[in-house]
Formats: sequence, C-alpha cells, structure tokens
Amino acid sequence: MPEAARLRWRALVERRLPEAAGPDWPVQRDHCFARILLDNTCGGPWRESVPAPAWANLPLDQLAAATELGEAVLTGRADLFALNRRSLALRGKLRNAEAATSPERLRDGDVLLRPWQAEDEAPFAALNADPEVMRHFPAPKDAAASRTEARACARRFAVDGFGPWAVEMEGRGFVGMIGGARLLRPMPFPGGDRPGRIVEIGWRLARSAWGLGIATRGARLALADLFGRCGLHEIVAFTAEANTPSRRVMERLGMRPAGGFPHPALPSGHPLRPHLLYRLQAGAFEARAPFQMQETRA
Repeated sequence: MPEAARLRWRALVERRLPEAAGPDWPVQRDHCFARILLDNTCGGPWRESVPAPAWANLPLDQLAAATELGEAVLTGRADLFALNRRSLALRGKLRNAEAATSPERLRDGDVLLRPWQAEDEAPFAALNADPEVMRHFPAPKDAAASRTEARACARRFAVDGFGPWAVEMEGRGFVGMIGGARLLRPMPFPGGDRPGRIVEIGWRLARSAWGLGIATRGARLALADLFGRCGLHEIVAFTAEANTPSRRVMERLGMRPAGGFPHPALPSGHPLRPHLLYRLQAGAFEARAPFQMQETRA
C-alpha cells in the first residue's frame, strides 16, 4: 500500500498533470505542480516540514491528501489558479497590496482571539502532546508537528484574511486555538468535493481552559467575524461521533446536524473514522456576545 500510494503521487505530478496542462494554466512543470499541492497540504513551504524527496518522506496521510487535491485539479473540482496563489502567499511571495488583511484581535471580556506569536509554540506543543486533549484525534503530536501546525495557522491569515486564532485568557495566557479554516482536502459530504469552497470552524483548548465556556465564546467571536467582515454564507464543523463536548459546543452555537461521513484521513475500521457534520447559515447566526475588532493590519 505505501509503495502504491507513492507511485500514484509520482505519476500524478510527473506525468498526468504536466500532460493535462493547457497553455492558460499558471504552471506547466512537474516541480511546480508538486509545490502547489504540497504547500497547500502542509500549510506552508513544504520543505519546512518534510525533507526532500516529498514522495518518499511525506507521511502517507498527507501524501493521500495532496494526491486527492491533485485529482480534484484534474477533474476541474479545484481551482489551480487559486491554489497557486495560495502557495505563493504561504511563501510570502505576494506583494503587500495583494495580501489579505484581518483584525488585530477579537475580544469578549477576558477572552481574546489574537494573532499567533512565537511564544505560543511551546504551550501549543504541550496541549497537543496531552493524550486527554487529543483523545478524539488520531494521536498526540510531537513538538515538530505542533510547531508546523501553529505556523500554518498563522499563515492562513495572510492568505485568506482569517484562520484559527491563538486564544488568550486573562490571567492564564495562551490556552489554545479557535477559528475558521478553508478545507483544502476533498471531503465526502455535500459541497466538500470542491477544495477551498468550504470553511470549517474548530477549536482546541488546554485542559486548564475546559469547562469555562471559552470554546463557545471564542467561536461566537470568530463566527461573527467570518459572517460579518468576511462575508461568508455558511460555516461547517465536524467531529468524531464520540466527541460529545465538541458536539455540545456546535449546538450551543446554533449549528444544525447535517448527517455523518467517514473521515478520509482515517482508515476503515478506525474508531474515530465515523464523523458528524454540522452546518450554520449566516442568516441563522445571532451573535450573543459583543466583540471588538481593533485596528486592521495595513
């Protein structure tokens, strides 16, 4: 299986995509297709998180996600121009005038959503290494994977103007992350087959911040920004069937159940593979807490 997956990836980027490339495509060469697919899958310049060659060293789940994204390009379900622009933005190669902007922070009393800082990486790694925090994820993350994720979250703001915020609570400092993110992996639910079209809201908090209402309050701030400033019409959320606490947060936010699906990142038979999907329309959202959007980045 691993060898077949790696051969499929190489055939995709070395032969199938270059052969399908038309004169109006933004790239034509194999290494350019690989850059676009890998950067979008890794959430940043791919060489920062995996040594070359990617086909031999990328974890199989990420390789599968990159391959699925390439297949979506071939079938017209993914916009190669948009993906190329995302790759360039993730590498800091867009002019400042082209970069997205976002609020400096969102606040509800003692809960603050703010941009990521280098100092957040250590406490983020600690919560990602906590088996209790990660019990509804495939496995805890090591420090390197956690650092990659934190930097990918920060980069999303430059690309989309929104992303998962760092969460700070007065008197406690950094306690986790909350916010929206574009889904760049094809997902097996209605609308999910077109990478980049769907925005998911999610949260992950340190155990010290559980039971205080932070997930609900922070998610309301993020949703108000996504629906208001960003003009999104719908947000989704999903979690493993057994994750009752997250499902309760989704319901408190006014999200409605929209069926189940098998998560493609997990193998058949894995206890966390069955997931539940929730949706929220902009017209159905009512912000229940005031928030402040302080000065926007130039």
